[in-house]
Amino acid sequence: MASSISAFLPPDFDPRRPVALIAGQGRYPALVAECVRAAGVPLRLVAMEDETAPELQAAFAENERTLIKVGQIGAMLKALKRFEAGYAIMAGQVSPRRLFSGLHPDLKALAILATLKRRNAETIFGAIAREIEDIGVRLLDARSFIDAHLASPGQMTKKKLGIDRDYVDHGLHIARECARLDIGQGCVVRKGTVLAVEAYEGTDEMIRRAGTLKTDECLYVKTVKARQDYRFDVPCFGLKTLESLDTAHIRAAVLEAGRVILIDKPAVLARADQLGIALFGAE
Repeated sequence: MASSISAFLPPDFDPRRPVALIAGQGRYPALVAECVRAAGVPLRLVAMEDETAPELQAAFAENERTLIKVGQIGAMLKALKRFEAGYAIMAGQVSPRRLFSGLHPDLKALAILATLKRRNAETIFGAIAREIEDIGVRLLDARSFIDAHLASPGQMTKKKLGIDRDYVDHGLHIARECARLDIGQGCVVRKGTVLAVEAYEGTDEMIRRAGTLKTDECLYVKTVKARQDYRFDVPCFGLKTLESLDTAHIRAAVLEAGRVILIDKPAVLARADQLGIALFGAE
């Protein structure tokens, strides 16, 4: 049953039990909500003040949603219990920096932070995941329900990649090594030379920096860690990144197939065709 809904759900997934969507910024949470509802699975919303889109909040009945301040982990756990959620899924960007040093961290959040020797997306969200599962709620793979929006193998756009495979392999190697070292999940390369790597500043700023250099035959690469925890920090590629590539005059991108999420895929591919940017899914 689970595999007929999504390849990323656990085999014992019970579609009668509510899924709680822990929603951050952007289109991604709304896309997940649409896909969960299309599958006929009951859905609840944990929204974050000044993060979750008001339109998404309005799409839920009052008794099926809750609004918390960023950093209120205790309040989030209480909401999951009140919803009698069997599962939770994280979607949308909420940076670890904001989660603990912005707005209103509660006692639970401060207690989690105090246990961490390293503070990055993996350690912070990993600790939150353990708290969620400790109350009997299973945190789902963030790709659940949105199989159709993952990067697919091979050419995804009308424009072909047109870059030597050796240079593509070099970009993939650099991106994977950066991910392994927890630096970031993307890079820009050109003919075997690394122009920029993604770090704390984020994708758009990294692309902007690369755009100040020689960009003919440049390639943007997005990948995942070898041991990626797909419950959180899954790499996404959307319209904003496409516009950044266009501004930087970078006309090719390689995304790891089955692992990078396109938000949302039909709109991204249509816009890429308009801009003349090649998107390729690497296996």
